[in-house]
Amino acid sequence: VTGVQTCALPIYDEGIAAWNKGDYKGALMHFSEASKIAPSGETHFNEAISLDKLGRHGDASMHFGAAKNNANGNEKILNSKILNGHL
Repeated sequence: VTGVQTCALPIYDEGIAAWNKGDYKGALMHFSEASKIAPSGETHFNEAISLDKLGRHGDASMHFGAAKNNANGNEKILNSKILNGHL
């Protein structure tokens, strides 16, 4: 995963696993922890989509903004319909 530093990758991957199971609260917990260790566009984006799934749209918008600001040219983030819908 580009943009996620090695030190945060195991926790980030746990977030992906939780997301894939539909456990959005668990995913959010892992993505938030990964973001604290090594913030990136990807960690903020995944926090944002987890928050969106949990109905926390104001918080999601804040993290979508951080994802955009930290995207470092990542087109998947920058061109995301959900991100651009929030911003």
